[in-house]
Amino acid sequence: MSEAFICSFVRTPIGRYGGALSTVRADDLGAIPLKALLERYPGVDFEAVADVVFGCANQAGEDNRNVARMSLLLAGLPHTVSGTTINRLCGSGMEALITAARAIKSGEAELMIAGGVESMSRAPFAIGKAEVAFSRAAEIFDTTIGWRFVNPLMKKQYGVDSMPETGENVAEAFQISRADQDAFALRSQRKAVSAQENGRLAKEIVPVTIPKGKGDPAVVSKDEHPRADTTLEVLAKLPTPFREG
Repeated sequence: MSEAFICSFVRTPIGRYGGALSTVRADDLGAIPLKALLERYPGVDFEAVADVVFGCANQAGEDNRNVARMSLLLAGLPHTVSGTTINRLCGSGMEALITAARAIKSGEAELMIAGGVESMSRAPFAIGKAEVAFSRAAEIFDTTIGWRFVNPLMKKQYGVDSMPETGENVAEAFQISRADQDAFALRSQRKAVSAQENGRLAKEIVPVTIPKGKGDPAVVSKDEHPRADTTLEVLAKLPTPFREG
């Protein structure tokens, strides 16, 4: 069995909800690191890429159902290269990597591109079709996160908790205290800030240039999430979204 290796990696910055990247379509966002790969490795025969596999959890709007294919075409990869979009909800990008590695190890492919893309800021609203002719009923669902078009039988048998609610369920089941969660969050924030400051994250990030009308374009070159000035006291004051936990 062949071995699978990650030969190169690149990504855009990670933006906040409604943040600096919120004006960029998901398919355009996915094309940016792909185009960077083409520019960085002009000697690679990208027609030899067996498949571009992207994880994407939403696929309800500008993701266009197969955002991997849209992104690779926008990036300038040969049209003969196929694209596959995978949805495992949380874990879709990791599943894309696993799928690519599995194809290489089994001998079905020699060169693959794997990754993921998501724009929660641009997730659309969805309206179900009327069940009867001339119906005036119209229920609108926000596709940003969580359940929509819930099957009553599914809700009855398993419940339809969102991911934050599931997090609180896990904390209760395994007795993870709020203090321990805040301490973990603080360590995570400090590690991210340190990686930004020492240039480690910059090595894997390709900047995103966003046109700004008549003014100079905005260049987003680093992740928006890390908060350098956060403390345990600040974290302790944050409210829980659903219940005390």
